[in-house]
Amino acid sequence: MRRSLLIGTVLLALAGTVAARPVAAPPLPARMADTGGGLQLITAEAPARGSTTGTVTWWDLRRGVWARAGSAPARFGAKGLAEGATRRQGTSTTPTGLYGLPYAFGTGAAPHGTAHPYRRITGRSWWCQDNAARAYNRWVEPRPADCRAGEAERLADHPTQYARALVIGFNYARPVRRRGAGIFLHIDGRGATAGCVSVPAAAMDRILGWVEPARRPHIAIGTRSGPTSIIRY
Repeated sequence: MRRSLLIGTVLLALAGTVAARPVAAPPLPARMADTGGGLQLITAEAPARGSTTGTVTWWDLRRGVWARAGSAPARFGAKGLAEGATRRQGTSTTPTGLYGLPYAFGTGAAPHGTAHPYRRITGRSWWCQDNAARAYNRWVEPRPADCRAGEAERLADHPTQYARALVIGFNYARPVRRRGAGIFLHIDGRGATAGCVSVPAAAMDRILGWVEPARRPHIAIGTRSGPTSIIRY
C-alpha cells in the first residue's frame, strides 16, 4: 500500500513538472500576418518606435517551418521608426512594413557567393530623392538635370556604409512623393541612420551570401509590440 502511494506521489510530481514546463513560442515569422509569400525573410525588429537599435534576423522556410539562419545587432533611424504608409521624407525615421528587396549594390564587385542582382557604384551613381524629378526614389547614372544635386545622394560619398547594401523596396514600386526615398539595408556607420537599417559588415556579407532571388526574399521592419508591431505586417 505504501509503495503504491509512493509511486503515485512521484508520478503526480513528474506530471506537475511537465505541465509547468513553458511551451516554446513559434518563431517570429510564423506569428506574422504576412511574410511576402517567399521562402526567405529578414526581420528587423526594434523594442519600441523611439528605438535606434534592435535586431536583424534572417530566416529560411523549409518544409513549412521557419528556421533562423542568422542574426545580428541592427541600427535604425536617428528618430526611431515610423509607420511606412504615412511616413514623411526627411524625418530620419525607418519605415515599418513588409518590403521586397529589388537588388543589391556596393562600391566594389559583388562579394563571392552573391546570387542576388547586384549593381556596382561608380563616381556617377546617384540615388534621386528630388520630389519633382521623374526618377524620384531611383538609382540614376548620371544624375539627370531635373534631379537636383542637393536633393540626391551621391552613393560613392558613403564608401563605408555602401560597400555592400540591399535596396529595401519601400515606396519603390509606385513612389509616393514626399513619402521617402533611398531606404537600404547597409553596413553600419558611426551611429544611427538617416532612415535605413544597418548591420555590422560581417553580417552584411553573410546576408548577401544567403539571399537568393529565386526564393523571393522580403524584409519586415517593425517594433516588438504596439501599432507598428512587426507581426502586423
